[in-house]
Amino acid sequence: MFNVFGLTVVAVVIIMFLASAIRILNEYERGVIFRLGRLIGEKGPGLIILIPIVDRMVRVSLRTVVVDVPPQDVVTKDNVTTKVNAVVFFRVMDAIKSVVEVENFIYATSQLSQTTLRSVVGAGELDDLLSKQEEINRYLQEILDRDTDPWGVKVSKVELKHIDLPENMQRAIAKQAEAERERRSKVINAEGEYQAATRLTEAAEIISTHPIALQLRYLQTLAEIATENNSTTLFPIPIDLFQAFQTKNKDNKDKDSA
Repeated sequence: MFNVFGLTVVAVVIIMFLASAIRILNEYERGVIFRLGRLIGEKGPGLIILIPIVDRMVRVSLRTVVVDVPPQDVVTKDNVTTKVNAVVFFRVMDAIKSVVEVENFIYATSQLSQTTLRSVVGAGELDDLLSKQEEINRYLQEILDRDTDPWGVKVSKVELKHIDLPENMQRAIAKQAEAERERRSKVINAEGEYQAATRLTEAAEIISTHPIALQLRYLQTLAEIATENNSTTLFPIPIDLFQAFQTKNKDNKDKDSA
């Protein structure tokens, strides 16, 4: 009876030892090992053997983390109050630094993103915020990446998600956009009128140099009208229309007489 009880106790002890000593880390995980409070190093992935009670392991995921930066109240350089939120993509590059250098790297990166977003957006004007979002995203990413580097964190991307403007500012921007569209329309119309006037001037110069061109155009217009309309249309034919042909016939007769 005692032997059975003893074997049971030994089996339980062995199972507890294995349960506390064996760790399995996935491919995207690393384990930071501390032995009696001192850093031993980084291990993983795969099977990890720890000394129970003596060793302590902290799991660190190397996958990309997405943090949503909540809307921040910002006053721009031109005194416009707005709310801006963003999303930050980052991942751990050094598991040891992410555990030793900062208490909670996800929370720390999130808080740093909020303060950096307020400072960067507040340093610029509203027009820059609306028209230069790619530059602002890149600038935010550079600042966050530099500040989180001591934590072993790499910020790969920052994107502004939404810019909430006051209603009066939205109306002002809509009026500005409408005025810009009207300006472009007037410029396009003026350019069209200029091109049309230029072509007409060129045509007038050609006609003044070659009067027969006007007469031929007159005949072409008559032919087009006759083709498009079934009704009979009478047009007075100017005598000058045949003057060129009469002059040519006269010249031919003079040559024959000579």
